[in-house]
Amino acid sequence: MEIVYEPWKKVIIRELVEYKFEDWIQQIAFATKTSGGGIATVNWAKGVVFSVAIFPPTEAVTEENMKGILYLSSVTFAIKEKFEKQVVYEGATISLIDVGANETFNKLSDVLRARTKY
Repeated sequence: MEIVYEPWKKVIIRELVEYKFEDWIQQIAFATKTSGGGIATVNWAKGVVFSVAIFPPTEAVTEENMKGILYLSSVTFAIKEKFEKQVVYEGATISLIDVGANETFNKLSDVLRARTKY
């Protein structure tokens, strides 16, 4: 049996949306409360919190994925140097997941950090 690991060759992001961390947390908290509660989750790696939106798995998207190309519809992000497992804002809890062990997310964090306006 052969097991092959083939990381993504290319990640293409169609839209970047950056917020100040406090503004984004406020927005997430409001959305969480208005949707009936629950705990929202965002990724964290190397001082950047982010959330990715992917395209639906159509035949064309799957073909590109098989070639090693990942298309992201959008990436929303903010700078947050210090990792915390949870942030509570006005009664809403937002969980941060440390995805720093993921090579793709680490590279994504580097790109986002280089593009920050804040």
